[in-house]
Amino acid sequence: MMPTAYAVLDLNAAEHNVQQVRSYAPDAKIMAVIKANGYGHGLLRIAKALQNVDAFAVARVDEGILLRKAGIKNRIAVLEGFICAEELDALVNYRLDALVHSFAQLEIFESRAEQVICAIWLKLDTGMNRLGFKPNEFNAVYQRLSRCSIIRQPISLMTHLANADDRLDAATLKQIALFNETVGLLPGQRSIANSAGILAWKESISDWVRPGVMLYGISPFPDSTGEQLGLKPIMGLHSRLIAVKPIAKGDKVGYAGAWICEKPTTVGVVAIGYGDGYPRYAKAGTPVLVNGQRVPLIGRVSMDMITVDLETQPRAKPGDPVTLWGDGLAVEEIARCADTIPYTLVCGVTQRVQIVEKAEL
Repeated sequence: MMPTAYAVLDLNAAEHNVQQVRSYAPDAKIMAVIKANGYGHGLLRIAKALQNVDAFAVARVDEGILLRKAGIKNRIAVLEGFICAEELDALVNYRLDALVHSFAQLEIFESRAEQVICAIWLKLDTGMNRLGFKPNEFNAVYQRLSRCSIIRQPISLMTHLANADDRLDAATLKQIALFNETVGLLPGQRSIANSAGILAWKESISDWVRPGVMLYGISPFPDSTGEQLGLKPIMGLHSRLIAVKPIAKGDKVGYAGAWICEKPTTVGVVAIGYGDGYPRYAKAGTPVLVNGQRVPLIGRVSMDMITVDLETQPRAKPGDPVTLWGDGLAVEEIARCADTIPYTLVCGVTQRVQIVEKAEL
């Protein structure tokens, strides 16, 4: 029996998207970003689908440990690094690369006397103003880290682009120039480009690229979809109609009666809501596919249900299939209708949504 709310994953799309990365950056190594449970697709599932990449990136130490315990052999970088000696011990024990971005981390390294056992990525803050050392601090930090016996040499170098999703914003070129000027001729491999950098800023492509959202078939740009960029979406979110009923002119639908019927129509009730990860703030008119045809969302999204106007689907009946995104309905479009970004939608799919791999259907 098919579950009520379910997400279908086409894992073959992952390899297609990797090949798209390679077409943009043929000489670069690929560090696939699979943090946040593989952007909601499943950390281990995505790691196994992408084992041909050169490395993985996660946000936190426990994510890297989970991958190692599952038998993943690829190089793994932890993008938030570590905050205490115990976390550094875990990084060393599980052969995880540490991102170094603070003087507190530097002091922990300098207190250790082990011999060449930890690979690191030294982060330069070129304008994001989150993690990383400022340009005027960077060279001195590099030299201090070079003297730490625990650190594998040469040190790898990294920065992160803040505005690369805006193709017209010159801030990206300024970040790239600042990175290149600051690291100069220091030894060590470089990494700058995220998904938007790979697709739009060839100047950001260096020794390593770090694709994230594009691996899942989603565009990093607000004005396009993944499919328009030659990517294949991995995830589709689906449910079914559980009720169909006529309503009269003037009837109100949903909490607070936020939607008022302007003429007699038929309402369909779909078994999906914010308890499943469908966006709470999706506006009336947000497209939903019923039997593969677009119908508009009406009324407020509730925890377990949404309502749609079936005026154009007079033969729709309980049990009919519904697509919330995927299969011709881009998640990017749904995100725009909810005043959010597609990252939040795929990452927000909840545990009660059953994950089905396409090969299992």
